[in-house]
Amino acid sequence: MRGDEARTLLGFPPNSRPTLPQISEAYSCLLSGARGEGSASVTNARVVRTGVPRAQGGRGNPALIGVPFLFIILGTIGLGGLNAARAYKKQKEEYPSHNPFLP
Repeated sequence: MRGDEARTLLGFPPNSRPTLPQISEAYSCLLSGARGEGSASVTNARVVRTGVPRAQGGRGNPALIGVPFLFIILGTIGLGGLNAARAYKKQKEEYPSHNPFLP
């Protein structure tokens, strides 16, 4: 928002230089809905914020966000199990009598 638009929205003349307390008072009046003497020309004003991120993102299902991580965990466990089974079979074939823990 440009400065002249902000001045018009707060009810100041376009060429004025309001001080910080005047701006603060005009903004609080704008938020509360009260009208001062300088804001008679402003009929209806609404401040729209665009591009402001919300704290939690505002959208997205938490369960759907966790699905890729679940796939990563299950894939890691599955690959680890396959590697362990392959190592077990290889050990059993190479040294059948030397390992007392293998059947």
